[in-house]
Amino acid sequence: MPHYSLVPVIEISYLYEISITANLKKLILLLFLFPCFGNAQDYVDLVKIGYGQTFNNDFEGTNSSTRIHFSEIDITFPIVLNDKNAFITGVSFNQNTLQLFPEADNTNLYSTLLKVGFVTTYNDKWSSSLVLLPKIASNYQNLSGDDFFIGGFGLLKLKKKENLTYRFGIYATTEAFGFFTTPILGWYYLSPNKKFEMDISLPIAADINYDAGFTTLGIDYYGIGRSYNLRKKNQPNLYVDQSSLEFSAYTQFGVLQKSVLLRAKVGYATSKNEVYTNADNINLGISALSFGDDRTQLNPTLSGGVFLKFEAIYRFQIKNKKEEIETVID
Repeated sequence: MPHYSLVPVIEISYLYEISITANLKKLILLLFLFPCFGNAQDYVDLVKIGYGQTFNNDFEGTNSSTRIHFSEIDITFPIVLNDKNAFITGVSFNQNTLQLFPEADNTNLYSTLLKVGFVTTYNDKWSSSLVLLPKIASNYQNLSGDDFFIGGFGLLKLKKKENLTYRFGIYATTEAFGFFTTPILGWYYLSPNKKFEMDISLPIAADINYDAGFTTLGIDYYGIGRSYNLRKKNQPNLYVDQSSLEFSAYTQFGVLQKSVLLRAKVGYATSKNEVYTNADNINLGISALSFGDDRTQLNPTLSGGVFLKFEAIYRFQIKNKKEEIETVID
């Protein structure tokens, strides 16, 4: 799940140049952020940009293969309402380019998702997030209301210790293939020396890393499940059921006082992109299980492949900036 964030990075030198009133406002804003977003984590992420591709995804039973190019941008902008509540907004866009059939032209698959929700803090231990996720997903040709899907997630967080937070929740969405939902179980842990970090939200994502000083070394997992409508003139309406399990290792470098993170990843993705007619659906999908799935796949199954990905993250260090502001005010 995303790390929700609000405040842009403010350098110490700039803090000395602005008024005490502005400093106090920023300090109050950060203090409001702490109960909402600071459970065990010392940071929040504003923007994430990624680009990558897989290599030699073979069509089973053929001599053909394809490469999958993918790019994404994710922006989250919470607005603090008071010391207990924050409004969540943001947008996420992704594009996948690949051949869906052997020897066919490349197809572009797009998804634009809006984030709207609330984060609420109840006491020192419990907080929750409730976020609505409407989106438009297709090849963006002849757009219609059928390309609009609605989803969302609810998350309850328990701060067990200063460096340990548990997560319990559920994610649900409508897709071109039907209704899908999955429980979310996980935790966030940061070692006392702040070198070792675990950020787990299964079965959706997991990130384990170690700060070696000059670089951060990590491994991560991301489970993707999406669908895209395919619309072309004089052709039947189809959709792509895209599911992929990505496993990767990465190295990460921080610049500008670690406010900007540059990450290089290499790994393996299962990369399934199955094509069906729009009338061919399932009754219900729960995590890895599909009920009433007697669909007829129209394209050969794609094999998994090795992928390479580059990411840039704009990160705000909450506690460090809070201490800087307090120092200036004192």
